[in-house]
Amino acid sequence: MGAKVRYAMVCSSNQNRSMEAHALLKRHGFDVSSYGTGAHVKLPGPSLREPNVYDFGTPYKLMHDELRRKDPDLFDDASLFSLIGKALFLNPGAGCRYKRNGILPMLKRNLGVKNAPQRWQDNAADGCFDVVVTFEEKVFNIVIEDLSNRKQVLIRSVLIINLEVKDNHEEAATGGKLALELCQEIESADCWEDAIDDIVAAFERQHKRKLLYTISFY
Repeated sequence: MGAKVRYAMVCSSNQNRSMEAHALLKRHGFDVSSYGTGAHVKLPGPSLREPNVYDFGTPYKLMHDELRRKDPDLFDDASLFSLIGKALFLNPGAGCRYKRNGILPMLKRNLGVKNAPQRWQDNAADGCFDVVVTFEEKVFNIVIEDLSNRKQVLIRSVLIINLEVKDNHEEAATGGKLALELCQEIESADCWEDAIDDIVAAFERQHKRKLLYTISFY
């Protein structure tokens, strides 16, 4: 494709879906960054109404260490299965609370990729991307709106493509692999602008997943 393509993986909090894809693409040698579009970074807390909320830019290590101090038993990887079993035995209604397990391994993964979550709307200094992959239609729309509100001085095209992925660890792992495959197809094209319709059609046939995509400009 000539010049190396720059990719951005984007979800809401730059924790799970975008970071799973970022880590995988990075291991395969892609020029890739990742972002979130939310107002804050949110991680599960004691209840759905009590999430752990952080500012973008807060280091993943700080989040990891803080959550481990808050509830070392709950977040201890080694005791995960025994803890869940004990909790459900003592309190059957506690099942939802323990679905959040897996956060510490996720944060460990993240801090091995980069220092802290970054916000898409604040990334102008990072330069232009050729391809932006989002993992939720709401995020897809936010990225499109944000780019349309920027001064489009370069008239440089950017492909924005949405691969819908549920925000859980299992789906994120699957979504990361699908994002890698999609980006490999884009990377191998002589010109993605000419090939994108065929790439998307083939992807949808193979994986039975509907993609949304559009072209915007910097």
